[in-house]
Amino acid sequence: MELPDIQAWIVANPPLALGVAALLFLLIYLLTRLIFGRGLIYVTTRTKNKYDDIIVKKLRPYRASLLAPFAIAYAFAYLAPDVQPIIEKVALFFILWITILTLNGLMDAFNQIYESSPSFTGVSIQGYLDIAKIVILMVGIILSISLITGESPLLLLSGLGALTAVLLLIFHDTIMALIASIQISAHNLVKEGDWLEVPSYEADGVVTNMTLHTIKIQNWDMTITVIPTHKIIETAYKNWRGMQESGGRRIMRSIRLDQNAVRFCTPEMIERYAKIDLIAGYVAKRRVLADEYKSDNAPLDSPLDGPQITNMEIFRAYIEAYLKNHPDIHTKKMDLIVRELAPTSTGLPVEMYMFTKTTKWNDYERIQAEIVDHLLAAAAFFDLRLFQEPAGSDFASALRLERAG
Repeated sequence: MELPDIQAWIVANPPLALGVAALLFLLIYLLTRLIFGRGLIYVTTRTKNKYDDIIVKKLRPYRASLLAPFAIAYAFAYLAPDVQPIIEKVALFFILWITILTLNGLMDAFNQIYESSPSFTGVSIQGYLDIAKIVILMVGIILSISLITGESPLLLLSGLGALTAVLLLIFHDTIMALIASIQISAHNLVKEGDWLEVPSYEADGVVTNMTLHTIKIQNWDMTITVIPTHKIIETAYKNWRGMQESGGRRIMRSIRLDQNAVRFCTPEMIERYAKIDLIAGYVAKRRVLADEYKSDNAPLDSPLDGPQITNMEIFRAYIEAYLKNHPDIHTKKMDLIVRELAPTSTGLPVEMYMFTKTTKWNDYERIQAEIVDHLLAAAAFFDLRLFQEPAGSDFASALRLERAG
């Protein structure tokens, strides 16, 4: 049958021709779905590589299979000259938007593959992909309008200048998010996996996802906080990434001692402290200095004459030696300081400033507790007393002693 005969038959039998066209459309779709869609899924299930599974999942091959029947409908629209323009426009419209959806799916697949790769460092590209999606969407809208109206896309683009103010108003948040995303990426401020603390949003946890518009944080109590991307530039926050990358986490704790227990050491006390292995060398040096002063000067007639040693000084030396010999504390790369703070009505604070060799939360808390527990127990060996405000049981004990007396 020649082309004019086919066209004449279509004109003479429009309902029948429509039915045949619908049947052919369905058959082509089913064949494409069977060969392309199921074929891809079958191949990916037989491979060990997980990346192809991600691509097929985001690609949605069954939806992409619709491209084939619409492409054939566009190619053979000339067989129905009376409705050829309508068929071509409808086919091109669906081809355009199925292609846009497929491209968006492929970008999602690329992002998932990128974030699941071993070389992923937490720097998100989701924001840039979102920008690309917006551009593709705008192009799709312009081409769709051009397709429906028959006007040139360039003519439509030239008319966008008059709508700039409206577009800026509509896409205000998107523009702000775009600028913020560029700043975050350029200065490496935040990336996925960072421990972020944002007090104004009551957020304290790990960044699990970053998009063009939002940053999602999973808090330590397992709740989710979502912060607009552009707000992170305007808001004060703390990023704990530096601590995690340094390999050390700071401990800054103090214990409070009773100031009335601080006193000069007697020979018996010094003899006892010299038996402590960690500070035996230090005590020996201090004793030598004191003995040399006594031998070079006249008889001492006051306890304040000459270099004196206090139990507080020895205790500080013990704390420093104990920390320097602790296997979980940095002693070279990071600061280690033991110092006395200003005396207060609540005792004499002795502060320890150091860094652990681990950043894991559980291990950090264990190390901190072990150190503080040890020093609280050790204070009594240096004839020092811990300071704490009296509780009800203390008053009750004092009352019982008074009655018994």
